[in-house]
Amino acid sequence: MFVATASAQTAVPTPPVGVDPWAVYESAWFDTVGVTDGLPHSTTTAIVQDTRGLIWIGTFGGLVRYDGYRMQVFGQEPDSYAGAVLPDSYVRALMPLPDGGLLIGTNAGGLVRFDPVSMRFHVYPIGPGGTSNGKIFAISRARQAGSFWIATESGVDRLDLATGKITRESMQDGDAKDMVARTFVVSEDKTGNLWVGTDNGLFVRKPGGRFTRVRSTDPAVDEILHDQVWALLQGSHERLWVGTGQSGAIFIDASGQGHLVPGFSGKNGLARRRTVRAFHETAQGVLWAATDGAGVVTYDSVTGQLRMLSHDAAMPSSLPGDITRDIFQDSSGNIWVATELGAAHYDPNGRKVFSVLPSPLESHTLSNANVHAVFVDPRGRVWLGLGMGRVDVLDLAKGTMRHLQLGGEQAERDVQAFVVAPDGSIWAGAQGISRIDPNTFEMRSSMIPSLDGRLILSMQRDGDDLLIGGYDGLFRYETRTGKLTQMRHDDADPKSLVGDQVRHIVRMPDAWWFATISGISIAYDGEKGFVNLRHDPANPSSLPHDYTGSMAFDSRGRLWLGTFGGIAYIDDFKPRGPFRFGVIGARDGLTNTKINALLVDHDDRVWASMANGVAMVDAASHRVADLGIRDGLRIPSYIHRAAAEAPGGELMFGGLGGLTVIRPYWEAPVAGPARLAITHVSINDRPVPLDQVPGDGDAVTLGGDGRNLRVDFALLDFRAPLETHYAYRMDEADNAWNAVPRGIPPSAIYTNLPSGTYTLRLRATVRGLDARTVETSVRVVVTPRWYESPWTLLLGVALGVAVFFGLVSLRTLYLRRRAELLQAQVDARTRDLKTANERLDHLAGTDELTGSLNRRRFLEQAERVRQGAANDGIPFSVVLIDIDDFKAVNDTYGHLAGDTVIRETMRVISSMCRADDLAGRFGGEEFILCLPGALAEHALDITERARHALGAMVIVHGDYRIRITVSAGVAMWRAPESLHSLLGRADEALYQAKNEGRNRSRIARV
Repeated sequence: MFVATASAQTAVPTPPVGVDPWAVYESAWFDTVGVTDGLPHSTTTAIVQDTRGLIWIGTFGGLVRYDGYRMQVFGQEPDSYAGAVLPDSYVRALMPLPDGGLLIGTNAGGLVRFDPVSMRFHVYPIGPGGTSNGKIFAISRARQAGSFWIATESGVDRLDLATGKITRESMQDGDAKDMVARTFVVSEDKTGNLWVGTDNGLFVRKPGGRFTRVRSTDPAVDEILHDQVWALLQGSHERLWVGTGQSGAIFIDASGQGHLVPGFSGKNGLARRRTVRAFHETAQGVLWAATDGAGVVTYDSVTGQLRMLSHDAAMPSSLPGDITRDIFQDSSGNIWVATELGAAHYDPNGRKVFSVLPSPLESHTLSNANVHAVFVDPRGRVWLGLGMGRVDVLDLAKGTMRHLQLGGEQAERDVQAFVVAPDGSIWAGAQGISRIDPNTFEMRSSMIPSLDGRLILSMQRDGDDLLIGGYDGLFRYETRTGKLTQMRHDDADPKSLVGDQVRHIVRMPDAWWFATISGISIAYDGEKGFVNLRHDPANPSSLPHDYTGSMAFDSRGRLWLGTFGGIAYIDDFKPRGPFRFGVIGARDGLTNTKINALLVDHDDRVWASMANGVAMVDAASHRVADLGIRDGLRIPSYIHRAAAEAPGGELMFGGLGGLTVIRPYWEAPVAGPARLAITHVSINDRPVPLDQVPGDGDAVTLGGDGRNLRVDFALLDFRAPLETHYAYRMDEADNAWNAVPRGIPPSAIYTNLPSGTYTLRLRATVRGLDARTVETSVRVVVTPRWYESPWTLLLGVALGVAVFFGLVSLRTLYLRRRAELLQAQVDARTRDLKTANERLDHLAGTDELTGSLNRRRFLEQAERVRQGAANDGIPFSVVLIDIDDFKAVNDTYGHLAGDTVIRETMRVISSMCRADDLAGRFGGEEFILCLPGALAEHALDITERARHALGAMVIVHGDYRIRITVSAGVAMWRAPESLHSLLGRADEALYQAKNEGRNRSRIARV
């Protein structure tokens, strides 16, 4: 018997002083892959990564291979990817194999192996010579290479992968009498102990022994060890983590002692009696535990902190569902969670920047989405001015957040300014000014009655006075006497305030600087009036723009100033000038020159919030880096001057959607570089086996009649797909790089390639502080057909020359025997007749308005394609495209304009077609395509390119500028379907696109 002693009191260390004070506020941002992305079922069960770097996701409805953009679905249906059919679509467990294949445990179909060479599934037998049961709960690696442990409904099996032999390992003579057969999980540690979690507890088999129950001398631990055991993990510090059905989790250390984790162990822990289904431990010692109904519980073994990650209906970035079944960390560091509403993934490395988000359901989330002001009081507390009169106070030292609601006229207004009054109270400016007691948080409205109803933009303290900026000038309020003095702009007085909208107030050496939307006013101590700085188009060293805001100095005394013309700076600042500004703008790499707020960190890096993001500028080199999702930036829009430095050096920017916090000195854990990989290859629309998909420097060969090539590729870090820009080029065929449009899955497509050897180059460019470009390349070898060999070509040339001279000789003899006049007449009449026939035939099959095929001719040619497909088995697809709200075009611009729209639409659609494709006008504003050799996915790609091109085009008719959108239905032919039936399905898909809101494409149901 294996006895686990216990010491519950000493299991969790006391949190050290250096605990991250932001941890309780930081929102873990999950991106979700769901049914709208191609999952066959929303409930995901298992996630792994294969040797090529692609993610495999098991679901209730099949298995998916995912490259970040595309999903290849394997299920029980005959049309599963490449014809590979699973015996059971409910996938419970996955195990990647070194050859790129997988072991798959199903709910009722037993154990399955996917072969990347044959692209088929091998099903192991169930019963004698096979697995103990068809229900497979878990698969784990054995210490012996090539062997795997299988947990089934009827016990533990062992698989030898090379021979395919399966042996039964549990429920044998000598095993514990009370050990039941139903086994949920199995794990072998490095010393050879085999741990098994069953329906009635934890059992272990030492090398050479039999299974015995694991017990503990502590009744609390022993009770948990008798619960169902669903998850096991050999973690750091030689801990064995045990996840149970209703009692949370415990761990057993190397000496065999069982330890409770306060807050996580027992039926009253964070798991809330929910089954702990899976564990994962990060390199930083953070344990992630998936629960069946309580989301994810994380436990930091260094600090002892527990945290719940659960679904928040008010926060789309939260975990999509609380029923979680698996956790996996990929080679780029992303942590994947299998939930009942898709596979969610979180990037723990993208935490240099993080968000504090709004939600009414959590205590440490914001009470309003829009952060208009950020202020740090003398105690180090962070005050956030929000919309609708709300104020949130973050006490980083205590890890608390308090939500306040201003009253009176301020209750519905944005809180845009804070200041510490002479008595130590906090004054908040919105529509008027309120006072907040910093100890009791008691609030009092209408502190300055004459300012009630006025919008307050900025405040600063000047001794016992307060300087207050708004939309109608600058106010000085004397707190001792209650006197209020207003200063405004006067066109007749050059020393008056430069503008009435005072957005920022900064104390500078011997002066106050007031930033307005009309320039900067400087009030020197002891002097009357203002010195004003404005933009002068004739002076390149003047302010780059009159709309000004934040100001800050770096360690070398350089002044940095945010304007709507870029980031202005003065290298050699003197309090009384001259003020000669340099500027960092669009030419230097800023994606937006409307600077709302800026801060300078301790390493002289300037961080600026813009209308569309945040940028970092190196003060010395002026190098600009735009932050992106890979850095953790998730809030894209900033329109306020809300910014402040936290006591720990973090930089805070208020945005439309929450608070962005930047850790300038945080370094992400080291992770391997992301691979730019080819994920799928098809030749003549036929997929290449996965083991033949080339890697960097490999070759792909197109033989025989293979002339059409499609190469799908992706950067396999599964982060920020819309911020990754892709391009490709065939060195010997393309003059420049072909950019992949944003939002389109990256693919390189070539048709009718001549024989020869090519170099296909693929490129991915990512943004952020670690912006970089990744490239890979493969050789493409197109072998010549038999008649394209050099000797055949030489013989053909020789025969051609001989035939030519022979014909010339015969023609000469012929012409001598015929009268020149008679021959000319015959030739003329023949030409006339031929021209007339061709003209008649053309008119009979051509749409008069567009010059394309009319309905009758199109259907004739499409029927030939269908008959050829029926004989050869080559697929084809049909696309129906309809102009959205075309009647409105005719009603608004006239029928002649409508004719122009139809002609231009037909021109764009035809330009997207290949040489063998058919395109025609089906009638009215409806068009039709027949795409030989195209699967539905390929047809959808062509349709989407046409739809995006039409949506971006401006059609000119006279003085009119007309924009249109189109909807489309795609249907792929299924033998022995008639053309009429195929068109009907495409029409149904078109109407589905119309009913879902137009301007979209839909694939018809089979």
